[in-house]
Amino acid sequence: MLGEEYESFLADWSEDATGMRQAFQELVGILRDRDGVALSFKARPGVSYSLRGTHSAQRERSLFVMIDVIDDDPDDRWLSVCFYGDMISDPEEKGDLIPGGLLGEDGYCFDLDTAEEGEVHYVAQRIREALDAASQG
Repeated sequence: MLGEEYESFLADWSEDATGMRQAFQELVGILRDRDGVALSFKARPGVSYSLRGTHSAQRERSLFVMIDVIDDDPDDRWLSVCFYGDMISDPEEKGDLIPGGLLGEDGYCFDLDTAEEGEVHYVAQRIREALDAASQG
């Protein structure tokens, strides 16, 4: 359960022309109710809303995925989905390498500014990869 702050955020986020709300819910849906997965949510209105996924098998890292809703314009929000670089592949080279940028380690971030089905699906595949890697410890 993500809590009242998360539920309030979703309730206040009306449907948008870009489809970001639906894309966000689709990506979060991959993680909800999965064995060993815990989700936390941090709201910073006007900046971002951050959902972080951890797995009980992880011993050395505090997360395996971070899904940020960038909120610099509430009418035109976009997603930035980040992973540790060694937990995913990026066969189509769509991610941006962030050296030392994910809690001090190299990471990859995938920015979605529209909910184009192929792009959301690609990021969803990366989430599944990271989840599999995290479940291995």
